[in-house]
Amino acid sequence: MSNTDKVFAGSIPKLYDEYLVPMIFSVYADDIARRVAALSPSVLLEIAAGTGVVTRAVAAALPRGARYVATDLNEPMLAVAAQRQTDDDRITWRQADASALPFDDAAFDVVCCQFGAMFFPDRFKAYGEVKRVLKPNSTFVFNVWDRIEDNVLTHEATIALGKMFPDDPPRFMVRTPHGYYDKAVIRADLERAGFRDISIETRSEISRAPSPEYVAIALCQGTPLRSEIEARDAGKLQAATDLVAEAVRTRHGSGAVEGRIQAIVIEARR
Repeated sequence: MSNTDKVFAGSIPKLYDEYLVPMIFSVYADDIARRVAALSPSVLLEIAAGTGVVTRAVAAALPRGARYVATDLNEPMLAVAAQRQTDDDRITWRQADASALPFDDAAFDVVCCQFGAMFFPDRFKAYGEVKRVLKPNSTFVFNVWDRIEDNVLTHEATIALGKMFPDDPPRFMVRTPHGYYDKAVIRADLERAGFRDISIETRSEISRAPSPEYVAIALCQGTPLRSEIEARDAGKLQAATDLVAEAVRTRHGSGAVEGRIQAIVIEARR
């Protein structure tokens, strides 16, 4: 993982929330919320909360008496999340590293995480921390993206950018968001950390966007892919965005866009 892969700063958090969340994240947030609500937690921890799409979905599904701690490593992302969330005294926002959680042992009934595990530099350590803060017989619910070839629009964008920078193609999407999809590896990592009763399933959905330009802004400017483009040529961000928009337009037309997205959803017991 590159040092820039975890940097969600500048205009990225706002664009991420405005464009990427409705395009690919909301549908999976609703799925996580249903799974968490079915476990009826009294005290819940979310790690890698980002701009709060899961937080909003889960909070709407939890009873009034529940307590919810939402964390993220990146304070700019968490600031957007806190601003987006209506006043809710059940929720505490806290900056935290998933590999060194600042909470007592056995403090939570459920830990959830949406599309964050791919960014953990040491998954064994992070999973160990999750296990430590979970109560006995409680559950870790999380998801990761499947391989990039099963996520159509992101795959098309990556191919297009490879043509712009043939000698050094941006690989953020392949390397990190879509770099941790092997179910056997995921299961082994969790088992090594001490989890049991591990359920792993593939979940396909449809990504929707109002236009090819929307897709291009979401991917090229609302993720750390932006940093990779600018590192190659600081003046080509808009040209790269336009190139991706044209690639999507060629495949899907100039109107509303749809493309398959696919994730892997995991539940594991402490």
